[in-house]
Amino acid sequence: MEELGEEVSNKQVVLKNYVIGFPKESDMEVKQSQIHLKLPQGSNGLLVKNLYLSCDPYLRNLMKSPDPLRPNYVDSFNPGSPLSGFGVAKVLDSSHPNFKKDDLIWGITTWEEYSLISSVDSLFKIQHTDVPLSYYTGILGMPGLTAYVGLYEICSPKEGERVYVSAAAGAVGQLVGQFAKLMGCYVVGSAGSKEKIDLLKDKFGFDEAFNYKEEQDLDGALKRYFPEGIDIYFENVGGKMLDAVLLNMRLHGRISVCGMISQYNLQNPEGVHNLFTLIMKRIRMQGFTVFDYYHLYSKFLDMVLPLIRQEKITYVEDIAEGLETGPAALVGLFTGRNVGKQVLVVARE
Repeated sequence: MEELGEEVSNKQVVLKNYVIGFPKESDMEVKQSQIHLKLPQGSNGLLVKNLYLSCDPYLRNLMKSPDPLRPNYVDSFNPGSPLSGFGVAKVLDSSHPNFKKDDLIWGITTWEEYSLISSVDSLFKIQHTDVPLSYYTGILGMPGLTAYVGLYEICSPKEGERVYVSAAAGAVGQLVGQFAKLMGCYVVGSAGSKEKIDLLKDKFGFDEAFNYKEEQDLDGALKRYFPEGIDIYFENVGGKMLDAVLLNMRLHGRISVCGMISQYNLQNPEGVHNLFTLIMKRIRMQGFTVFDYYHLYSKFLDMVLPLIRQEKITYVEDIAEGLETGPAALVGLFTGRNVGKQVLVVARE
């Protein structure tokens, strides 16, 4: 008879029902299940112990009922099942030749204490442990690669160019601004609180920053900080912000469309009215997902690891302790409660 391994309780964060409007903690529940700490016979995957989970705005889109008219790039969650997303984990059992017991990995896992991962295509083995493991949910994981791709690969910044970053104190924005400063750009960011504005200027080295909630006229605010216009806009917000930015772009400007957090909770997304400026100013506006650029990960690490070790770049995390705090941490992204990268600690090994 097959040895099943020790059976242990397995705490999970489960989606109760598809979400309409702003997500609430009550849309999710923390449940207990059971799991055997050994892979089932015939499996070609991994059994992992999750250490850190990444709270990301894109997860909101996966809490919606699938809409064939608005297809997503990742399948929606299934009500009654655990959420899934990026995380850091330790391998407890492996039947895959590329991974062995005690390996540390980052990639797509599920929101529970222990996970069975059948598809290993989106997993990366962690080779560098002289930095905090939680960084692989952020600066050394999906958000870091996203910032790298969106700025360098899509916008090709040049010294002296003017760069604007919305949602600049978040997991991606804080890195885009620092990368642009290292290139010798003039960088302005926006965020939603005085604490975040101070962080952008005092810790991340942005040239200027403003609180978008205090601006009645976004077009006027951008003209104040960019009197000669914007060369590069790193788009995280959408809606009224994007409309105002379009009016302030320079000739041959570039817009990297990473996210549109202002639209995720709306049943009827806002329209954009100033798209004709794309023609008048010959602007290139490109959307992207990080999944298409995994082949650049080693190149990205070669650039960013020395910057971290030499303290030429910094990263701020907002830590939530315990899987049971997951629903509140995730919902908090949409009210701006987090300061920096929101990380959920499941276990510290």
